[in-house]
Amino acid sequence: MEVSAVSGTKVLEFFPAGGPHGSWPAEECAAQRRAQGQPATVVMDLDRDAFLVVALDHEGRTEAA
Repeated sequence: MEVSAVSGTKVLEFFPAGGPHGSWPAEECAAQRRAQGQPATVVMDLDRDAFLVVALDHEGRTEAA
């Protein structure tokens, strides 16, 4: 699932922050993406109360959608 956030950042996955495991599912997803060669990191979206796995460019900046 790829969606674009309001800022134009490419969001790869979305995990509710209220889940019982906190940010761990998002962190695991980002680690899997990185293992597959796709740079990714986790950010917190306070407006949506969610952890987002976002794409990074090869210089470590968030990738535009």
